[in-house]
This record gives sequence, structure tokens and C-alpha cells, in this order.
Amino acid sequence: MLKNKKITFIGSGAIAEALVGGIIKAGLLLPSQITVCDISPERRIHMETKFGVASSGDASAAAPLADILFLTVKPQVIHTVLDSLTGVVPVTTTVISVVAGTVIDTLQQKLPQVPIVRVMPNTPVAVGEGMAAITLGKYADEQAGEMTTMLFAAVGRTVMVAESAMDAVTGLSGSGPGYAYVMIDALADAGVRVGLPRTVAVTLAAQTLLGAARMVLETGEHPAKLRDMVTSPGGTTIAGIHVLEQNGVRAALIDAVVCATERSREMGRH
Repeated sequence: MLKNKKITFIGSGAIAEALVGGIIKAGLLLPSQITVCDISPERRIHMETKFGVASSGDASAAAPLADILFLTVKPQVIHTVLDSLTGVVPVTTTVISVVAGTVIDTLQQKLPQVPIVRVMPNTPVAVGEGMAAITLGKYADEQAGEMTTMLFAAVGRTVMVAESAMDAVTGLSGSGPGYAYVMIDALADAGVRVGLPRTVAVTLAAQTLLGAARMVLETGEHPAKLRDMVTSPGGTTIAGIHVLEQNGVRAALIDAVVCATERSREMGRH
């Protein structure tokens, strides 16, 4: 499906770098099929040196040559980028946007009739364990969805959602790594409190969360069932869970996702 396709990234920040690396590592594309556009000469040189891809400082010149065009820029510059792309992106090009808070209608106004796919990835794409939610614009067909899924599967897992769910996705998986880091840090502090060296405590905490997450994903079991499997009558785990429930940890996590979702909606209105 991706054979002989030309892919261009507008913006070469952390998400673009993770995607380029994952796509090449997975063997989906050759470096010669990829171009990165960035106003920063340093970033262009970095991407060329690290991955062997082509680079350009002129998005309006590079975009018309792409079969798939990634918009991987910061939200504050997307309107400037769109102005430079207006009228130069063919309707045969699939545009994939990872620009936070920018809805498909906003993109479509500047790119009429161009197939647009909106994606909300999170930062663990940098280590191949990302989570990406994908939604299709009205001109994007099934093949566009399949290509996007294939590309993001190279750096983690994917789900298809309606665009109306994107703020909820942002609140849960987009912001979720931040919640996980807070939990890992707290668990590591607890380990130090009970006598473990800091480096050992961090490793124990991080690997424990990673292992628990993998158990959920690979077994397909409900998290509550897996919790019950490690909760012996009168044992250590139920004693610890009791304290978590007393202190409202579950409710705090729910509230965090709700708050982040509402903040995403607010940002999208501006």
C-alpha cells in the first residue's frame, strides 16, 4: 500500500522524529521516500543525518510532490502553515494532521476537497509505545484510514474514533502519560520511604506499571479481574488498595481526565 509513496512532514519536532524513525524501522518506507520540511536549518540537518531523509525549508514547494502530507507543527503556527499550503496541495494527496486542537473543518477550509485525516497521538510514540486515535474527514476514504493506521501502528497502537471524541481522547491518552509519570514518581518516593535506593525504586515502579498495562492489553481481561487475581484475602495488595480507595485515588484520576477533556474543548474554541 505504501510502495513508491512519497511522504512529506511539515514540521520536524518530536512527534515527526518519532514517526520517521518508527516508519523506517518497521520497513514501511525507505528514507528516500521521506522529506521533512522545517524552517530550522539545524532540525533539517539533524533529520538528514539521523535518518538519511531529504529535507526542505520550503513547505509550499515540497507539499505538491507528496502522496501523504503530515502536518506536524505546533498549534500556534498552523494557520500560517495552512496559508502557505492553500492552492498547492493536490486532491490526490492525503493530509494527516496531528495538530492538537485543530478540527478537520478548519483544515478543510484551506484545503478544499483534499482528503484529511486527523490523529491524536501521545508522546510514547517516541519509544514505539504510543497511542493514536484516528478520525477521517469527509473526503478521506477507507484506504486513507488504512494507510494512516499502518503508519501509526509502527510506533504503537491505534483506534478509530469520531472527531467528536477527540477531546476525550486528549484528556485520557493525550494527557495520560503525565498522570502515569506522577504515579511512577509517587511509587518511587514510596519505595525510598520504605528503604529502597532511588534508582531501584524508579525501576520497580516503572516496570510494574508497564507490566500491568501489558497484562491488560495482551490478555484482554477487565482490569478489575486482573486486580482480583493479585488480591489475596487478608493480604498486602488489598491492604494497599484499601488505602488508595480511602484517599480517593480512583476519583482523582477520573476527575483529572474530565478536567483535561474540558480544557481541550476550551482550547479548541479559541
